[in-house]
Amino acid sequence: MDLAASPPDDACSLPVLPRWIRGGGAETSDYAVFSVGAALAVLDAVARADDPAGSLWRQRLALQAATAVSTLEGRRESAAQLRDALALTRPGDDPGPAGRMLAGWRFLGEARALRAADWPACLPAAFDLPAAPLRDLLGDLGARFVGRSLPPRFAAEAAAAVLALGPAHRGLALWLADAALARALGWTRPVPLLAAHLPRAAFRLQGAAWLAACAGAWGRGAVAALDLHADLTRRADRLRGAAPKLRSKDADATLARLLTEDALPAQAGARASDRAARRLFERLVALGAVRELTGRASFRLYGL
Repeated sequence: MDLAASPPDDACSLPVLPRWIRGGGAETSDYAVFSVGAALAVLDAVARADDPAGSLWRQRLALQAATAVSTLEGRRESAAQLRDALALTRPGDDPGPAGRMLAGWRFLGEARALRAADWPACLPAAFDLPAAPLRDLLGDLGARFVGRSLPPRFAAEAAAAVLALGPAHRGLALWLADAALARALGWTRPVPLLAAHLPRAAFRLQGAAWLAACAGAWGRGAVAALDLHADLTRRADRLRGAAPKLRSKDADATLARLLTEDALPAQAGARASDRAARRLFERLVALGAVRELTGRASFRLYGL
């Protein structure tokens, strides 16, 4: 990967969000569906783009979603604690409930998240739910809703079907709503949008009121996702600009990972020691190309 090269064309011409979409409005069903349609139309180009920041962008959105669900469930792990649970767990070890939930939301940003055949095997564990009651519902959920209605309605109905199982299934319902929306929109990889922007009170709603609440949350989520993508694109450009100033043997590999992963520890790579890796990250921080994400003196994590 030539890190000093210009970013892809898709990353250089980000779509412009009309000002009126940010203004919001009353969340009546008609207005909410109209507004979310406009916001998703702008987001569509970013969601379909194959730019290097796409995976990192989805991971950051997944972290926001996992944090929101943690709060919703009364667990209250912070974003930093959720990130630690996954980033500081050795490969093959169990990251615990917090890490599993974050891993489940990261899974939402992958193409395989749209394969409904995989859902019964992986989703219950991500949300600490028993598999048996969910097996049939997860197995046929997509087939029961495909083609019935407009994408936001389709996805809101999918979520409502899971919510009928009880409050413990709220996180899973939000996950499936984003997956259903992506499937209806023809995206190859879903984008976590709903969980971080749907208020707790919305879970008491039904019918048109539930649809309006979900549509409003998707609209707000789309706006926030576009802003985050623009910020990460600027940070990625800054990181590429720092590449010629680095002398570490693992610099190219490390910078390539920073462009696609939420957080990295400063540890030995294929050609450099732990000490050299720490020096590399300290240099990147000094150049303003990378941030230290934990504020700790040890077990530090770095990212854009």
